[in-house]
Amino acid sequence: MFKVTVEKECGCFRKSGIENNQEFSSKDNALIQAMELTKDMNNDFCQKHEFKVVEDGNNIVIKVDERVKSGCCGGGHCS
Repeated sequence: MFKVTVEKECGCFRKSGIENNQEFSSKDNALIQAMELTKDMNNDFCQKHEFKVVEDGNNIVIKVDERVKSGCCGGGHCS
């Protein structure tokens, strides 16, 4: 069995209703699910965190890091 685990359950993850520690019979299916979850969380969550997929043997871990902000807020007045 292959398990997809979200390393830290941030508030957005807990509110999302996404199940943590999902198990799959194939590594390919686990990787596909982890990549889809990561893409969705990076696009749909509050943007405070950044998510990335890391393989760890039979486990696929979705790592959670603080999102790095650029120096500009994008308002057009920084230059």
